[in-house]
Amino acid sequence: MRIGFFELEDWEEAYLKEKLKKHDLIFFKDELNKKTVENIRDVDVVSVFIYSKINKQILSKLKKLKAVVTRFTGFDHINVKECRKRKISVFNVPNYGENTVAEHTFALILALSRKIHKSYERTIRGNFSLENLRGFDLKGKVLGIIGLGHIGKHVARIAKGFEMKVIAYDVKKDHKLSKKLGFKYTGFNDLLKNSDIITLHCPYNKKTHHLINGKNIKLIKKGAYLINTARGGNIETRALVRALAKGDLGGAALDVLEEESIIKEEVQLLSKNFPKENLQNLVENHLLLTFDNVIITPHNAFNSKEALQRILDTTIKNIKSISIKEPCKNLVK
Repeated sequence: MRIGFFELEDWEEAYLKEKLKKHDLIFFKDELNKKTVENIRDVDVVSVFIYSKINKQILSKLKKLKAVVTRFTGFDHINVKECRKRKISVFNVPNYGENTVAEHTFALILALSRKIHKSYERTIRGNFSLENLRGFDLKGKVLGIIGLGHIGKHVARIAKGFEMKVIAYDVKKDHKLSKKLGFKYTGFNDLLKNSDIITLHCPYNKKTHHLINGKNIKLIKKGAYLINTARGGNIETRALVRALAKGDLGGAALDVLEEESIIKEEVQLLSKNFPKENLQNLVENHLLLTFDNVIITPHNAFNSKEALQRILDTTIKNIKSISIKEPCKNLVK
């Protein structure tokens, strides 16, 4: 097949060439648009990222197109309805960073529990004093996981390795899983009241907007820690700031901030087209940075070489399923 790839980094191009030797590949660093489409009128497949808009105008130029393969979980940049009319299949990458985000979650938990960030800042200045660096063990602590999806499950597995007690809240309960991993489901308010550490792994939508807010944050056990590697909007920032200022929370570790509304999916951050200056200004001026018991990382939980390679591997798998006409679970329906 003749395949056009858009919005690629150099390392991705080399990897795809190695794995798809039987196909005729064309690479573009820019997005697919009404100008660049003129270079690929005869392709069988296009593989795009979020900034390539696959609309009716683009599709009308691609008479031989069999499939659109996006290297992204979301597919609202593709006119799926129009693709179906033209019998063009659409494929996506549903999952790629479950264990990756879970591992970053525990990196944040350990950084807070053993004051790694403070220790590092002190030692690079040549200060080896242990004053105010006493941490706490994770063993025996209660970890409350909000959201037991792909990432939450990995978090539960890791927590058991630290001999933590795990409780969880999810709108859908999988009792076979809870028995297998050794955690207990509980009500939302009970989780807030009984957890030493609370970590969020739920999607962001109307129902989860400000899931932790000014009212229920008061239920959290005094001195507990709050971790968020999901979406910033799941926590009401004002409520979090107030709880930290009052000393109600022991601390917080955040890979996401509420104001990051322009981010639909993490891998956007890797694109040269993403307006990173907006986020930089946001973080530089954020009130949460004034607290020494708060750690903020730059929406980096997903960003491992293995996770990014999984995106490419899934893309390759999707393309190969087209060439051999094999059913693929990543077909957008």
